[in-house]
Amino acid sequence: MNVTLIDYGAGNLRSVANAMCELGVQPAIASAPEDLAGTTHLVLPGVGSFGDCMAQLASRGLLTSIREWLAGGKPYLGICLGYQILFDSSEESTGVAGLGIVPGTVRRFQQTPGLKIPHIGWNSLTPRNPDTGIWTGLGAEPYFYYVHSYFPVPDDSSVIAAETTYGDDTFAAAIELPNLFACQFHPEKSQDAGLRLIRNFLGITSPGCRDRR
Repeated sequence: MNVTLIDYGAGNLRSVANAMCELGVQPAIASAPEDLAGTTHLVLPGVGSFGDCMAQLASRGLLTSIREWLAGGKPYLGICLGYQILFDSSEESTGVAGLGIVPGTVRRFQQTPGLKIPHIGWNSLTPRNPDTGIWTGLGAEPYFYYVHSYFPVPDDSSVIAAETTYGDDTFAAAIELPNLFACQFHPEKSQDAGLRLIRNFLGITSPGCRDRR
């Protein structure tokens, strides 16, 4: 297994790499298409804006590589913006096209009295198939850590793997397709629950860091 993190200049790579190291994997870093050689599991952690992320991926020549990876049904984990850019568009960056892998758009939370935006902190979610697959060992309502003002709305609700509620919005906290899992929360910041989810995605159990140098 060779795990690679996509580096587009703004992702939270260190936190994700540290979480994986706790599980026994030292991921490689890819900032160009040729860096993906030998990869078995691709992870796109994201912070920043939808438009900037797409622009940076395009400038590094990575958009085609990511589309081909996803079209080939290879394992992909998208975190935060790595989740949002799978969709057609976002209210955050009008006129900017996403990858269009999952039909739908990314919307901003509704402004309501007393609601803080961005949504920052711990929140429970409800998996549609708890204790199976990527949710194995996490229980019926695990807690994860969020930092976001926007959330994806898939056109096809069957891709939704888990939902959570913030303010008046109940949204898709995660989606799942064959070999693809993407989430709005940050598993790398979600302590034991996040480590368990990453471990389930990678299918590993051994502790300790194996350095890929």
